[in-house]
Amino acid sequence: MTKRNKIFKVESGYQPAGDQPKAIEEIVDRLNKKVAKQILLGITGSGKTFTVANIINRIQKPALVLAHNKTLAGQLCNEFKEFFPTNAVEFFISYYDYYQPESYIPHTDTFIEKTAQVNDDIDRLRYSTTRSIFERDDVIIVASVSCIYGLGTPELYYESAIFLKVGMEVDLKAFLNQLVDIQYGRNDIQLLRGLFRVRGEIVEILEPDEERILRIEFFGDEIERISYVNPLTGEVLELVDEVKVFPAKHYVADESLTEKVVEQIEKELHERMNELKSLGKDVEAQRLKQRTKYDIEMIKEVGYCNGIENYSRIFEQREPGSSPKVLIDYMNRRFGEDGWVCFIDESHMTLPQLKAMYHGDLSRKRTLVDYGFRLPCAIDNRPLKYDEFDKRVKQIVYISATPGDEEIAVCGNDFTEMIIRPTGLVDPEVETFKTLGQIDKVFELIKERVPENKVIINTLTKKMAEDLSEYLTENNIRARYLHSEIKSLERMKILNDLRKDEYDVLVGVNLLREGVDLPEVSLVCIMDADKEGFLRNNRTLIQMIGRAARNSEAKVALFADKETQSMKFAIDETARRREIQIEYNRKHGITPMTIIKSVSNPILEGFVSDSEQDKKNSAAIFNTILKKPIDKLTKKEIIRGIDKLEEEMRNSAKAFDFEKAALYRDHLKSLRERLEEKV
Repeated sequence: MTKRNKIFKVESGYQPAGDQPKAIEEIVDRLNKKVAKQILLGITGSGKTFTVANIINRIQKPALVLAHNKTLAGQLCNEFKEFFPTNAVEFFISYYDYYQPESYIPHTDTFIEKTAQVNDDIDRLRYSTTRSIFERDDVIIVASVSCIYGLGTPELYYESAIFLKVGMEVDLKAFLNQLVDIQYGRNDIQLLRGLFRVRGEIVEILEPDEERILRIEFFGDEIERISYVNPLTGEVLELVDEVKVFPAKHYVADESLTEKVVEQIEKELHERMNELKSLGKDVEAQRLKQRTKYDIEMIKEVGYCNGIENYSRIFEQREPGSSPKVLIDYMNRRFGEDGWVCFIDESHMTLPQLKAMYHGDLSRKRTLVDYGFRLPCAIDNRPLKYDEFDKRVKQIVYISATPGDEEIAVCGNDFTEMIIRPTGLVDPEVETFKTLGQIDKVFELIKERVPENKVIINTLTKKMAEDLSEYLTENNIRARYLHSEIKSLERMKILNDLRKDEYDVLVGVNLLREGVDLPEVSLVCIMDADKEGFLRNNRTLIQMIGRAARNSEAKVALFADKETQSMKFAIDETARRREIQIEYNRKHGITPMTIIKSVSNPILEGFVSDSEQDKKNSAAIFNTILKKPIDKLTKKEIIRGIDKLEEEMRNSAKAFDFEKAALYRDHLKSLRERLEEKV
């Protein structure tokens, strides 16, 4: 990538503070020295996202920011858009509202067809991402782990783009054929994404990444004008001198190879059928022949078949076992392997996901191949293996308050800590108590804190959370419990009610480790802290201790009969950080103050109010469409109800309201199960 001056520009009312300036300098220095992997360990409240924004601003390189779920990716994307309002901040996540992969369950002889519903807006953002990669240098992409799934060949995708310029001589008929070749369809009545229409000497195209219509006006064989127009009013929004029309699909097939592709599919079919027959699997061989022959005929006639991605290795002329091209390959082709940086947020969660994707996909595909539903080439339509991802990405910054063992092992001394918070708050005091008489001690500690402050109690089991909450309530302590059987939106309401002083003590099971911001909490109790395992390992304990780090009077109580290695690590690490923070505050005359955060949380309250409204809307739909209990519905009434709920689910997902979409999805599941009983 050609070096340019200040293509990225951070816009913020804040300046780096606390440990942020040091972290920025250290990480930028290593990146400039081509260090491959390093860790940014930022404790709770240290401002990791703002730090990353300033790092990008300093190195002036494109970036890929990976998150382990869609919600976190969306939050990060919004934050980066605020920090970089003039740059190309793109959002790349899975475009499915609903996805049921093709699969086979041998012990019940059940084959499940692929079922998918694509979110049109998210799909548009994915195409916007690949266009920005090709056309701009100032690109920041926030992505989920879906970025390690196949995305077609970047060389063929970019080379297939059609270049147009005002004054260029272009044969109109040849141009329309070119559009068809790169997967555009023609519809002169309704113009949707990926379609074009022709009106005399005017061609209008709705590109896959655009909401505006691209209009090309011809005068004979010469392009007279190129403009973007409002799809509703036809108003000209922008005039341009030149444009590139990118393919309507990321998967662009080379039509000259169709005959060769069919030959290769037929050859693999012949070899696989012989193999199955030699194993005595005549039924599987016949099934495979029937399914594959149908796909071949569809490819010959229309160039497409359902599940065509399962032949992607053959279409792309890859070797068996080779990896597909993914978003990272688009980055490498455009910027070069050393021309961009990858930031992996919450790396202790994201890395395990990156590793698990391939193995889960392989298990499902092998079953399909073994039982004659797919050719072996289907296995090569897959996500990247972790080592393939690792080889493609040359510079990685792992970001976590509790980095995993792998990050620590591969980074060695290339490690940057952000311990000093811009707010001056210090980590809480940690004290250990015996389990004998622990309930009475918990009761005593609570009485010292409430009602002025709030308390969180972490239990090991759901039963203990419920019992302890009930005991506290019986003893005039306002308490609630929280665990995995409570729906996510109800959890949000419970957390919001704690901040609103609806109650004083929240008893939970491993649900308060990451991302919970409750400055009113000044005491965290951890029960059974000496029970080694996932729920009480050193990273979990540190995350739970961090929930008290927003309050200047914070304290953590561990209840245990022995000090485990995890406990010792968490206690020592918290004490180390606390000592550094106190010394820094003393030296700079800083008095820690509890974070003052409005109890009114528009986002959280929006979710909660939406949750209540969802129930009303859902009930209204059931009352309007079904008009009777589900067990009284006829088959026709169930089908009508499914259609309506699917419509509501798609509308919610289109608005990025995934929680509401999930609510409708749950009701759909109930109706579909009822429909199966009727069949």
